[in-house]
Amino acid sequence: MLHSLISKFDSNIDMADAHCDIPCGIYDARIVTYYAVSALRQIDILLSLNEKGLSETGFAMQVARNTAKKEEMAEKCKHEARIIWGDFMKPKNQEDMAKCHDAAHAIMLAGSAVKQDLHREDGEKLVAAANAFAEIFWASKGVKTKKVKTPYAPNIEVVEPDL
Repeated sequence: MLHSLISKFDSNIDMADAHCDIPCGIYDARIVTYYAVSALRQIDILLSLNEKGLSETGFAMQVARNTAKKEEMAEKCKHEARIIWGDFMKPKNQEDMAKCHDAAHAIMLAGSAVKQDLHREDGEKLVAAANAFAEIFWASKGVKTKKVKTPYAPNIEVVEPDL
């Protein structure tokens, strides 16, 4: 809106845009996998609560807290993927846009499934979708990737840039 107002006075002003509207050019798929792994971790915690011997009130409070965090992490994973997919993954950066769209869509579906229920398989699918997305992202930047196991629970493999 500001651009259209100012350009009425000076038509030589070019439009610039980026994920943060500054354009800083900082995009990193590791945040997508981080949130996916965090959502899976919350699922694991929730599935193990019966073994902790909590009081009824303590159990209810722990379920509420971890469920809220699980859903927050899944939504943040989706949000960060949308930013990269919508702002960075343009045809000029991505040779095979169909793969890119499929990877982003898989994150949206898996993230929603994680939010809707409590199945570890859904969390694993979210991590797998985030890993596929990360591979496409880093390939678009010409950066090789490697799979590493997280040094913390749930000790699952994630795709990282091989820097």
